[in-house]
Amino acid sequence: MLSNTRFVVAATALAPLLWGTTYITSTTLLVPGHPLFTATVRALPAGLVLLAIGRRMPQGSWWWRAAVLGGLNIAGFFAFLFIAADRLPGGVAAVVGGVQPLLVAALASRMLFERLTDRVVAAGIGGVVGVALIVLRSAGGLDAIGIAAALLGAVSMALGVVLAKKWSSDLPPLVVTAWQLVAGGVILACLTAVVEPLPTEAFTLTNVIGYAYLTLIGTALAYVLWFRGVTRLPTRIPAFLGLLSPVVALALGGFVSHEFLTLTQAAGVAVVFLSVVTVIGGPISERARSAKPGQPTGRTGG
Repeated sequence: MLSNTRFVVAATALAPLLWGTTYITSTTLLVPGHPLFTATVRALPAGLVLLAIGRRMPQGSWWWRAAVLGGLNIAGFFAFLFIAADRLPGGVAAVVGGVQPLLVAALASRMLFERLTDRVVAAGIGGVVGVALIVLRSAGGLDAIGIAAALLGAVSMALGVVLAKKWSSDLPPLVVTAWQLVAGGVILACLTAVVEPLPTEAFTLTNVIGYAYLTLIGTALAYVLWFRGVTRLPTRIPAFLGLLSPVVALALGGFVSHEFLTLTQAAGVAVVFLSVVTVIGGPISERARSAKPGQPTGRTGG
């Protein structure tokens, strides 16, 4: 049981690690200036690939549930993220989005009756501080619409994650993920058609490789791992694992630009890791104790 839990946590952590490669992929391999088109290409083909593998269409309530989850976790989150990144100084959107683990924990305590402890709250605050130390450079010129979009993006995915857990069933995570990506991709395609012109230049081989990686690895694989973790773990754990994404983005950016971490950034990385370990350590240690003969099974800690 303990080894299985650790494996699920490790597999779930791979999702934000892959998401951390999105920025470097977008800036070096993709056609610039078309964020909604990129979001559509990420979601819709990935969903269709997973749907072809899973070969199961929604039935009953899952027609509208897939649309709701796709709108929250995919279309809404991507769209708000684009608006925030466009209107805020570098790093500010990531800091505001760092409140998502706290939002997930709070919503899960109300909707899923998961325990919201002081330790989780402290870890959530630490996560926001850690991300701020990693990415924040200047707070000047903050835009109210950008701040609102960043918050709405965090709320959108937080609510989507909790509902995905609440509505989880015996259906394979691959199938449920496929439905969400298709639904979200269709919404994004409609937004793209209305708001953003399509690229006019021909794609290079580099562009094709970039889109293929972002679609198949950074989206299809990452989201399957993510929602598998959401269904099998306390909801707060995948949410806090999401804090690893800016750490990977920082590492890759420094590698490409041949820059070393500043002391502030190193402190931010340490705070993020401490926040993540604080949250995931409780459930794993509880399972370890409950697995030993002759000891009582404790309740899952915060």
